[in-house]
Amino acid sequence: MTNDLTDIAGLCVGQAEDEAVRTGVTLVLFDEPAIAAVDVRGGGPGTRETDALRPGGLVEGVDAIVLSGGSVYGLAAADAVCASLGADGRGFALMNQPGVPASPIVPAAILYDLANGGSKDWGDAPPYHALGRAALDDTLRRAPVRLGRAGAGYGARAGALAGGTGSASAKSRDRYTVSALVCVNSFGSVRVPGTQQYWAAPFERDAEFGGLGCAPAPLDDLENWGEAKFNPAPRTNTTLAVIATDAALTPDQARRVAIMAQDGMARAIRPVHTPFDGDVVFVASTGRAALPDPAPLALAELGSLAADCLARAIARGVHHASMTDL
Repeated sequence: MTNDLTDIAGLCVGQAEDEAVRTGVTLVLFDEPAIAAVDVRGGGPGTRETDALRPGGLVEGVDAIVLSGGSVYGLAAADAVCASLGADGRGFALMNQPGVPASPIVPAAILYDLANGGSKDWGDAPPYHALGRAALDDTLRRAPVRLGRAGAGYGARAGALAGGTGSASAKSRDRYTVSALVCVNSFGSVRVPGTQQYWAAPFERDAEFGGLGCAPAPLDDLENWGEAKFNPAPRTNTTLAVIATDAALTPDQARRVAIMAQDGMARAIRPVHTPFDGDVVFVASTGRAALPDPAPLALAELGSLAADCLARAIARGVHHASMTDL
């Protein structure tokens, strides 16, 4: 196992960056349409096609999920992915009709990195369509996820620290796998005030984010947010995540996992889900392994592991980004 999202059979990850703009795109591409759900908790989200994942919708499977920097401009990355997949004949069609293309299902979410010092003088040609195509091309490597300043997390900030892309995975006692990929651009801090320790430290495995241990004493001031951002503006902070599993899930089960996985953000970021954040968690199932009986108990275990993986991924992303701060 590589301890990242690519540990899940049936998917690959592509990442692309523009160093001058200080932004990037991350793409999760599924070999076959994956059962998916979404849970949105932040007060300022920016998304595409999340309505299609609501209960009772026509479409249950997604072809890809796109995470992007660039605020609203970044949604164009999903347009590029959709166009390319459609040209390859992928997508949803109620019935096959000659000359009528299928419609690729590509939900997306964006984070705000417009004020990070990069060159944004792009006029009427933002770079995100090209970045979306580049991320799709990058999936051909079928390589592990690059952590830290990579993909959609390239120009992110986590509180006062460099944000970034993180990922982590785990295998359950029942032998299915769950993994998280996250791009951290949070208002809140990932570290305990006055220390170098991460809030996610109790969940760390094999010193994956420095092995710094837990904070030495209880927090004595509940209003001390440590290295959080100050003077935030709406839509300037967001943590975007994709949880993937090879366990076969229904859309409702995937939605429950998404709800439970949000707790991983609460374990790793303080404060979280604020009015200034656009926090989004997607969950996707490639369905390669049966969910064992009793299903509700297995689902509870899966959701708990998803939250743990997300907490670990957040700390891993920021830890790796701190090595190459902007």
